[in-house]
Amino acid sequence: MWPRVQGLRAMELGTPGEMRGELNALVLAGKKRGTAGLFAEYAEEDEQLETLGERMALLDSDGEPIGVLQITGVEIARFADVTWEFADSEGEGFTSVDDWQAGHSRFWADEGTPVDDDTEIACIGFRVVDAPA
Repeated sequence: MWPRVQGLRAMELGTPGEMRGELNALVLAGKKRGTAGLFAEYAEEDEQLETLGERMALLDSDGEPIGVLQITGVEIARFADVTWEFADSEGEGFTSVDDWQAGHSRFWADEGTPVDDDTEIACIGFRVVDAPA
């Protein structure tokens, strides 16, 4: 199960360390408004899919809350069918859906879970509703 912080489910982006720090900075700057996850991991981790309007605690690499996000979109898509609109919402500088697919394919393969065109992806949109000043 995901950690709970102040009664909220946690959102932990990327892997702890430099990657998470960079992704969190993009979120807090308003550039990153979406994140992709492997849909199969929800069952593996005994978690429910995010719901529209749900608030989640954004955590840093030490598990400390650094903001509160509100879920604005939830869609399950085949890896091959992820849209440019969603890929661009991740705010990580992808230049095309092919670029997004290459980056995410590499990331998940490095994490031990290779993906193919039919892998189901949870495409989650969010907005920051509370962040440090």
